[in-house]
Amino acid sequence: MGENKIKTLINNRYALGFAFIAIYLSISFITRSIFYILSVHNIDFSLVNLLKIYAFGLFFDLGTASFFIFPYILYVLFVPQKLVGSTPDKVLTYFILSLTIFLSLFGFLGEFPFWEEFNTRYNFIAVDYLIYTYEVVENINQSYPLPLLISGLVLLSASLFFLFHKLGAIKAAFSGQTAFKARLAYFSLFLVIPLFFTGFITNKQAEFSDNTYVNELSKNGVYSLFAAYRSNELDYDRFYKTRPVNESFETIKSELRQDNQTFDEPANTYSLERNTLSSGQEQEPNIILVCVESLSADFLGIFGNKKQLTPNIDQISQQSVLFTEMYATGTRTVRGMEALVLSVPPTPGHSIVRRLNNQHLSSIASILRQKDYELNFFYGGDGYFDNMNSFFGGQGFNIYDRNRGNLLSDKIETTRNNIADDEVSFENAWGVCDGDMYNKLMKVADENYEKGKRTFSFLMTTSNHRPYSFPEGKIDLPNGTREAAVTYTDYALGEFIKQAQSKPWFDNTVFVLVADHCASSAGKWEITVDKHHIPALIYNLPHVAPQKVDKLCSQIDVMPTLFGYLNWDYSTSLYGKDIAKMTPEEERSLIGNYRTVGLLKGAVFTELTDKKNANQYSWLADKKEMSKLKNQDTKLVDLTIAYYESAAYRYKEGLMKEQIQ
Repeated sequence: MGENKIKTLINNRYALGFAFIAIYLSISFITRSIFYILSVHNIDFSLVNLLKIYAFGLFFDLGTASFFIFPYILYVLFVPQKLVGSTPDKVLTYFILSLTIFLSLFGFLGEFPFWEEFNTRYNFIAVDYLIYTYEVVENINQSYPLPLLISGLVLLSASLFFLFHKLGAIKAAFSGQTAFKARLAYFSLFLVIPLFFTGFITNKQAEFSDNTYVNELSKNGVYSLFAAYRSNELDYDRFYKTRPVNESFETIKSELRQDNQTFDEPANTYSLERNTLSSGQEQEPNIILVCVESLSADFLGIFGNKKQLTPNIDQISQQSVLFTEMYATGTRTVRGMEALVLSVPPTPGHSIVRRLNNQHLSSIASILRQKDYELNFFYGGDGYFDNMNSFFGGQGFNIYDRNRGNLLSDKIETTRNNIADDEVSFENAWGVCDGDMYNKLMKVADENYEKGKRTFSFLMTTSNHRPYSFPEGKIDLPNGTREAAVTYTDYALGEFIKQAQSKPWFDNTVFVLVADHCASSAGKWEITVDKHHIPALIYNLPHVAPQKVDKLCSQIDVMPTLFGYLNWDYSTSLYGKDIAKMTPEEERSLIGNYRTVGLLKGAVFTELTDKKNANQYSWLADKKEMSKLKNQDTKLVDLTIAYYESAAYRYKEGLMKEQIQ
């Protein structure tokens, strides 16, 4: 009797809906199992965890499947009985289901390269990528055999229809004479699941473990994608641990002030403006800052890599001020840019580079203009991507990019220069190769030298990015691997320095080299400290001997440190410090991702989560291990809050706007 009831339940107009859900859950199970196998070495196995992963996974998969199939369920509800099985009914059914199946399979397929790159389900990065379709589609096309993959998806979709036929679902769907009241009852069954998920379920409820791999395995990729879309902005006061804001500002002022700095009088509670005085002869060389895409410290020989991937950078570092304990603030290029230009902590949500009203902010541009520098930003792709042009243009930079016709806002007064076709020997989805960009920068540097201009140039490289392609014949490794891309990145930089050394402007030019973030940020913890360790150096400094600086520091400190080496007097409201003047008590690094932010100080990492929690971990740098602390250091918690609460407050209230005209 029970078997007959089940057959009756399934063998009707909604048979294809039930069949789709069954297939979707099966493919989800296989996908989750593959990701589990790929991540098993990062998971402490327990039967309880395993059961929870698959139980939570099944729950979220069912919710996602119900969203996918809902348009078809809605269609079935309103088709009159007399049209069931007719040609229009079959055409519309096959069209709706074909699209549903193809999109769901595409979602599964896309998760594999995304997991390979980020070791997570779809998240806010995937949301951002959907906005920049040209770069993303081209990147996929150049990285993978896209026509073959799409053909495979079409074939697999057809195979599922054949399976539906074998299961009898197609016959039932086109022959079932289900009355409207009965269809409405079935429809209500399908409707209650998406309504329940919409009203009561959040993606965070899948996060039951301290291990991020376990949490990600418990989720559904497509559900995570839409959850990220819905929570693209995070209000600090609403989601994070706070203190009275005036107390946070008192703490941060005490934290930021160095021995050669004084705050403006009369004191303003929410102002960080302070005057910096030097004791030496001021130097004003040209400055070239090269921000290198995805250059993890562990790629470099100077940090122990034995593969000889970066001989040029290793050699240059011996002639530079090298910072061995530099940490990136985030996991994306825009975070690196934010840290280097604005010198602020990585507040939750989007980088300020991506936000609205980010023009004319207090930044290194404010200080450089005090010294009469012309500001240039070089990017091999279209600077429309990630709002780069709007951000840099809004700080007064001239833009040099691969213009694809995107215009800057009329409110931004800057010059945009297209990188011409005859200046390009090679480009991929992300832009012009590093070698061509260095040539463009040198051409502009030559022109500015002839005009007697003092310049600051920020160059963002692109070659060390999937699809890892670059000009043939430059290095001995073939295109297509990360190691080859790192090697080419190093080669291009080495050639640039060699050519620059022959230029008349070289002796009066300082070169800053720093990575935007590491190649991968994934680890067992929400924030894995060693996945933020990056190289940073300053080359060709006047009157400063080459040296290693082993102080714990952050990307936000790079430019204030350079200003210190150049003996500049200036006014600043930046959060960065002069590393050379840091005392051991001042050493710290600010690290975050989209949702979680933290402070590494000594051997303790304090993190703030979007559940208004503060967690602390002991950080064993030699073993690259973290373990949660039961007893918290409340002073470090307060200091961490002070950094992030004050930074969020200043942006929200418009206090980051530039004061210096």
